[in-house]
Amino acid sequence: MKKITAFTLGILFLTAGVVVILPTFAQAQASAQLVEVGNKHCPVSGEETGKMGPAIKITYNGKVYNLCCSGCIAKFKSDPEKYSKIAESDSKT
Repeated sequence: MKKITAFTLGILFLTAGVVVILPTFAQAQASAQLVEVGNKHCPVSGEETGKMGPAIKITYNGKVYNLCCSGCIAKFKSDPEKYSKIAESDSKT
């Protein structure tokens, strides 16, 4: 009985390890495929990113956009197509 219990705990431990490792590996692969737009101004407020602390990163359609603060996240998400175009235009200048 003790051998079965030890064996079962070993499998549970390994299973838990796999559950933790796989999402991390998947996230690493996904982030390797993301494209940094590199916009210097927040597409929502127009403020310079990084001025009020580290830029807030938000992902949309495989691209990473910079926002000036967490307060701009909801507005970006309300119309991501509009704000992503503004950010991409900013990164080209």
